[in-house]
Amino acid sequence: MTEAIRCPEPDCEGVIEDGYCTITGLAYRPPGPAAAGVTGPAATGAATAGSAGPAATGSATGGSFRPAATGSATGGSVGSASTGVGGSRRSRRGSTSRSAPDRLGAGLVRMPEIELPDPASLLLTDPQLPQRLRRCARCDEPVGRSRGGQPALAEGFCAGCGQPYSFRPALQAGDRIGQYEIAGALAHGGQGWIYLARDHGVGGDFWVVFKGLLDSGDRHAQAAAIAERRFLASVDHPAIVKIYTFVEHAGTGYIVMEYVGGTSLRDVLRRRRAAAGRTDPLPAAEAVAYLLAVLPAFAYLHRNGLVFCDFKPDNMMLGRESVRLIDLGAVRRIDDHDGAVYGTAGYQAPEVPTEGPSVASDLYTVGRTLATLILDFRGNTSTYRHTLPPASGHPVLARHESLYRLLAKATAVDPDRRFASAEEMHGELLGVLREIVAAEQGTPMPARSARFTGDAHPTGEPPAPTPWALLPRLLPDPDDPAAAELATLPDVAPHQLVELLGAMGTTSVGARLRLADLRTRLGERDAARELLDAIAAEDPLAWRVHWQRGLLLLAEDDPAGAVAAFERVYGEVPGELAPKLALARAAEAGGDLPRARQLYDLVSRTDDTFTSAAFGLARVRLAAGDRAGAAQAYQRVPAASAAGVEARIRLARVLGTVTTAGAPDRAGLLAASTILDDLDLDPAAQAALRRDLLAGALDLVTSGAVAADPQVHVAGSPLRPAALRRGLERTYRTLARLAATPDERYALVDLANGVRPRTLV
Repeated sequence: MTEAIRCPEPDCEGVIEDGYCTITGLAYRPPGPAAAGVTGPAATGAATAGSAGPAATGSATGGSFRPAATGSATGGSVGSASTGVGGSRRSRRGSTSRSAPDRLGAGLVRMPEIELPDPASLLLTDPQLPQRLRRCARCDEPVGRSRGGQPALAEGFCAGCGQPYSFRPALQAGDRIGQYEIAGALAHGGQGWIYLARDHGVGGDFWVVFKGLLDSGDRHAQAAAIAERRFLASVDHPAIVKIYTFVEHAGTGYIVMEYVGGTSLRDVLRRRRAAAGRTDPLPAAEAVAYLLAVLPAFAYLHRNGLVFCDFKPDNMMLGRESVRLIDLGAVRRIDDHDGAVYGTAGYQAPEVPTEGPSVASDLYTVGRTLATLILDFRGNTSTYRHTLPPASGHPVLARHESLYRLLAKATAVDPDRRFASAEEMHGELLGVLREIVAAEQGTPMPARSARFTGDAHPTGEPPAPTPWALLPRLLPDPDDPAAAELATLPDVAPHQLVELLGAMGTTSVGARLRLADLRTRLGERDAARELLDAIAAEDPLAWRVHWQRGLLLLAEDDPAGAVAAFERVYGEVPGELAPKLALARAAEAGGDLPRARQLYDLVSRTDDTFTSAAFGLARVRLAAGDRAGAAQAYQRVPAASAAGVEARIRLARVLGTVTTAGAPDRAGLLAASTILDDLDLDPAAQAALRRDLLAGALDLVTSGAVAADPQVHVAGSPLRPAALRRGLERTYRTLARLAATPDERYALVDLANGVRPRTLV
């Protein structure tokens, strides 16, 4: 038995099945010289030899994925009709032992189980087209509708233009079309009836789905079917329903596609509404997990020069192990400027009617679909047809700012301000999901960023003069011509680094940004500003420029300007934590402590490796008089991290000494003493902390704020004045022995003499 190939993606537990990872759903390129330089269907399995479909691009140079963000699982079995049908897929993709709750949402979200009904139970007993959909195929006027007490007509002629119409299913149970036997109608889709059929051909007896046209006289619908026949059979991705063939019967064309089990997201929303008696959106984490699962399919289509066009909850099918795109009737080539364009009000991007569909308009539909899944989205086809409702009116958006910002970017009116690719949107959406899950579960969800370094000050509190210099740094953009050189710059003197960066030329934006960063750190602020202004003039939407400008403004003690710069970065990369940390630092410097507290909290709660965020949160909470909150912030720092010991020391001081948040109580003194006993510190650090705790306890007892109690011990001394004085005296003498200078030693001895209890000789 051949050993399974492990997914090469870092930290992924998936295996490669039929060219795809069972966890991320991304295509895998095998290593070896046989794959080198291969392009098109042979490289990706996207199209069979000799097919008329688009060939995949890219070359395989090793065992890796083609450039794409990590994603959730696809594959398995899902449906092909908008109502949801059950069954199995005739495909080379095998089953996996991993369950759906583990596969979706990158393993971060526990997903609900999906029941797969008996396919025959889904057949319509009396197929009727809703009256709102009864329109003339030629002039678009209402036809066949009931009026004045007269019943609706299933067929007839348009009174306006004379075009014949028929809304009856053209196929009936028992009809045979070649090797296929019709079982009945399942639903009505955007372009006609959808039927369940049995395939009695070679390979066994199994279910398939027939998708027919609304009316054989509909020129646009016929054109769409012909387009599907030409290239859709070559589309091969585990998150996209498979088209088998195209057949004609009685003058009408039908697409034959795989039949897969599950339910559409539209029906999920309907059932939730029926159960609750009101609109009941999906939990945010669950909805995001579903979108993460289909974004790799959008990336696949876009790489192959195709756009989906009409994405909405109806066209997402949930199965036991995956999520799939269904109903490919609106899919078209990006460069097809003459074909009919299909879309749905409330989901279609505003520029599509005049400029046609694009990658940007596809991602717009993904954003609108996500909004529909998580909001009580009233007015999405009227008041908010091309905008989002205020976050203040929707608790999920008010609670998750990054989610709102992601939706705002995905659905921006200007296509240039949306995500540039499905991979980019996937990466940001995954970051947002980590924030949501961390907030809901109270467990950090750390992950490495592809855009920024990690916490630049892992030991916690940054030096006061230059906190901006210790924020994360930009990582090279993989698309930058000098990316490889930037990633391997040597650790040399600043003037040598300036020469190396300058040698990379002006074509590398990354090199110029790194040079601007270096100029800022060297104090050459005018030179840094000149570099940034030049890059911004070339590309006003370059968010990396705003990041670097924010650092420059912080260095120039302009926190308000830095806040504005970092706010723009936050809006462009809403799934990244570094901009939120920088924004918190700028808000704190500008005195906006509530905003700083909110952002420090978000960062440290999501990724506890950002220990400087926990220290920042403790600072602003102390400044607000929140002793318990500051203590909780220090407790977020992992004990095993480089800042773990420092956080415990500061926690002991917060609990056991007088701070800006007030004086401790007896419980705080005891907790601080316990921390001191557990810490493995060098003698000087241990004596310094013991001194602070004893001095604080002595002040509290002598002032009467805390009652003396010889049964309670603080830093090894009973909680009564004389004992605390003796303990403090011993500690001062220990510090004196460890003093670095004679003057310091003499001062500490004087303190020891001054604090010791008076005795009678």
